[in-house]
Amino acid sequence: MKNVLCCFLVISLVFAGCTDDKERDSVGNSALLKSPPFLAITDSIREFPDNPRHYLARALLLSQNNLHDAATPDYQKAWELSKDEAIALEYASNLQLVNKTTEAIEFIKARQQDFPNNQEFGRRLSEVYAATGKRKEALEEYDKLILSDSLNFMAWYERGVLLARLRDTTEAIISLEKSYAIQPINYTGLALAQIYSMQQNPRLLTICDDILHRDSTGEVIDALFIKGTYYADTKEYTKALPIFEECIKLDWKFLDAHLEKGHAYFAQKDFKKALEAFKMAATVSNTDPDAYYWMARSFEADGDKVQAKENYERTLSLDPRFEEARQRLKVL
Repeated sequence: MKNVLCCFLVISLVFAGCTDDKERDSVGNSALLKSPPFLAITDSIREFPDNPRHYLARALLLSQNNLHDAATPDYQKAWELSKDEAIALEYASNLQLVNKTTEAIEFIKARQQDFPNNQEFGRRLSEVYAATGKRKEALEEYDKLILSDSLNFMAWYERGVLLARLRDTTEAIISLEKSYAIQPINYTGLALAQIYSMQQNPRLLTICDDILHRDSTGEVIDALFIKGTYYADTKEYTKALPIFEECIKLDWKFLDAHLEKGHAYFAQKDFKKALEAFKMAATVSNTDPDAYYWMARSFEADGDKVQAKENYERTLSLDPRFEEARQRLKVL
């Protein structure tokens, strides 16, 4: 990206350490912090060096500019001066972002002792454990949260998401169902429906209908799409196709809806309608290799080998590792 070199140079300035003591501050070299948009806050810090709010403000501004490493000392200073739990959470998040996981774990554990009634530290600790592959420790933290409050729907949800990531589908469903029963929030229902979709479990229809029934805008397109894919997977194409059409009406750039619509027609051997759908998918995204691959399949099935060959070649130009396209091209 165009800002990568700029960011690299800025961060290099932060850690170059080539000025005298008067020119140094909490992040090392002060060149960065003496430039906009940080200059005004830096001046406030020099004038009021014991005010944690100024350090926090600068840390947040650095973070907003993706200078997370440079922000770390300011978060630390703001915490040391204030001992405020909200600032502690900001600092913990920063330590996660800069991959200082050991420090993050130690810091969060210490803050759990300082603020035993704030369950957010337990959630953050679980996140760090999960991010570092410590499954047992992450689950233990969620279990502690649930033990202290069995109606903590967020803890149940995050426990379910973690288990789904770890491919423990059965336990993931139990946790997500519990969360959804306590608080039927859309994102919980959609997470559940996605898992049920992989299992072709009709339970997803009830969940999706529940989400759609509560939606006042009529634009919960994900729930519609999951219903459509369920019907397509179970070969109920007459039910699937109107749903995909509805998704497209809501968002004509919904690439997956165009592709699934095409797949449904292709499965029914209506290759002309399938081709129309895949052409529209290529219009929505002219760099998507799947659209051109299925255009090629449709041309081939309809007897047009010249167009099929051209589109298999286009597929491979977009994705040289698309082996199915390569094999079908060899057959032609």
